[in-house]
Amino acid sequence: MIDETDRRIIRATQEGLPLEARPYHRIAADLGLEPAEVMRRLGRMLEDGVIRRIGVVPNHYALGYKANGMTCWDIPDDRIRDAGANVGALDFVSHCYWRPRHLPYWPYNLFAMVHGRDKASVEAQVEIIARLLGPDDRGHQILYSTRILKKTGMRIG
Repeated sequence: MIDETDRRIIRATQEGLPLEARPYHRIAADLGLEPAEVMRRLGRMLEDGVIRRIGVVPNHYALGYKANGMTCWDIPDDRIRDAGANVGALDFVSHCYWRPRHLPYWPYNLFAMVHGRDKASVEAQVEIIARLLGPDDRGHQILYSTRILKKTGMRIG
């Protein structure tokens, strides 16, 4: 359950945190609260699942990562959890997840996003993943991003 102060904090943060060294202090000052109170309430809302996550949503293109490839892998179903954990732990994989196959057209069940300054660097990272997976890699593809989609969560008014 959230109260009006929680709602004010959510409204103040849902467009992003202030780009300064102590963003929670800025939010607290704007709302007339103590920084510790803002952080305590955000922590409670995270624990309660009111807020799913606080994280960075980078614009990879603005950072110079012009080649962004969703790699799609056909992994044996009995190996998918281990494969996903190993691939997701790589520092160049921003997110990794398991999805059902759509046979006979789509055999891939593991997806891992890889970012690079050019396609050659993405393909080099894909080779690292392929070596890591070994015989569990029964085939893969790279689907390169062609535009940025909206990256926002739910908003409250």
